[in-house]
Amino acid sequence: MKKLLTGLFVLAAALPAQAEEITYAKHIKPVWEDQCGRCHDSSAPTYEVYMADPKKYDADDKGPRMDTYETLVFFLNGEKEAGALMRRLDDGANAKDGQAGNMYRHLGRSEKRKENLQLFKKWVGEDAWTTKKTAELTKDDLQKIKAPR
Repeated sequence: MKKLLTGLFVLAAALPAQAEEITYAKHIKPVWEDQCGRCHDSSAPTYEVYMADPKKYDADDKGPRMDTYETLVFFLNGEKEAGALMRRLDDGANAKDGQAGNMYRHLGRSEKRKENLQLFKKWVGEDAWTTKKTAELTKDDLQKIKAPR
């Protein structure tokens, strides 16, 4: 009996720990507010307003509003901008040209930037992370996106 318990204990210790589910509320929102909120908070224009005159808002360091779960996931799987968040935050490892997305540098400094990117990838679903443009995304690509609240 003692050998059986010891064996079970060793087996249990060898199993990988269950990974915590990455959620918007607990993990992504705090990073987003800290790293991205200055340009994409509630004072930023809606997507439609931004797209009417992007140069005007870019000059003011304002991008389209992404201050709620709904406005952020629009840039993950929304009809007009699916994949945009992944393309812009990518470190270049997934891009055909190897270039990092234009917002990657805003994820933090050095190791923190890499950690934050990994958080976003886990939230989206690592097998869903892509740098494809909206028109290139398939129904299967979009169904892989998890992004739990």
